Amino acid sequence: MRARLGFRLRSGGSDTLNDQRHRWGVPLAAVGLVLAVWVSLQLAGSAPAVEMRVASSELSVSGDLPGFRADAWYLPDDELLGFVGVPEGSFLMGSDPSLDPLAFDIERWSTTSAQGRVELPNYFIGRFEVTVAQFRVFAHESGRRIIDSNALGSELSHPVVGVSWTDAVAYTQWLQGVLMGWSGTPAALDSMFGGGWKIGLPSEAEWEKAARGGDARIFPWGNEQRTDRANYRGRGTTAVGSFECPECPFGLADMSGNVWEMTRSPYQPYPYDSSDDRDDLQAESLWVMRGGSFSEAEQNIRAAIRGGIDPGARRPDIGFRLVISRF
Repeated sequence: MRARLGFRLRSGGSDTLNDQRHRWGVPLAAVGLVLAVWVSLQLAGSAPAVEMRVASSELSVSGDLPGFRADAWYLPDDELLGFVGVPEGSFLMGSDPSLDPLAFDIERWSTTSAQGRVELPNYFIGRFEVTVAQFRVFAHESGRRIIDSNALGSELSHPVVGVSWTDAVAYTQWLQGVLMGWSGTPAALDSMFGGGWKIGLPSEAEWEKAARGGDARIFPWGNEQRTDRANYRGRGTTAVGSFECPECPFGLADMSGNVWEMTRSPYQPYPYDSSDDRDDLQAESLWVMRGGSFSEAEQNIRAAIRGGIDPGARRPDIGFRLVISRF
């Protein structure tokens, strides 16, 4: 595996190396050295999470939630339970600083190219981020331990936060199991599962293509900053899908802002290599997260922004969405 590089959210805070303004032209080896020292210093002061003992009754969810199916683990109420198809084809990954003045050096494809063309097969991605209601049902039915009280948020239609990368992967594996055993699973999903498709976290390539489509736009809605298209520069999460974005590819919501979204790709320099992607609960890596959060400025909600997170970190501004693909 290649050397890791970039910025990382630590367990006890939300600082990033992007906030240190590492820009184009900084030698990659130098950034990697700074990262190693910076992470060691920051983690030294991080407080460990305290495990909560939560009664089963506190995790259960009942009643209707508009737009979601109470009889289907509160997945979205549409034909494919919230999954949206992304067609096969190529897209440009990474950032060209001549077109995007906000680009960071960690978004550069190689020493000779600002961006790289990546070919992907078709896949399906969640229209929304995974919600509090969905995760609470999972914790209730699976017995998953709750470490961070943020994961029990009372706003059931908001994205779940306070969960780790391993929590997120465990949710994806549980959901596939219950859908494969449910008579109400849509036939199209049943067929995919029977053909070896899996529910998981998206790779960062799948995530980026879904966010920017085929035209290498800077934001999911285009190249201009717009405060009416995403939840950013704010103080907390909003219900998934609160910001209408008719220009966003594939009808997806909250690909910018609201919460950072974890992926199954290890955090390391480009060029991207799909053979590095993992969904192994025992894997040790920094994992890429994408999209920025409610607390970020415009620079950190772009479609090409890359963050890194430790698999055990739990933060009030990090969540995830799902993908169904052949990985």
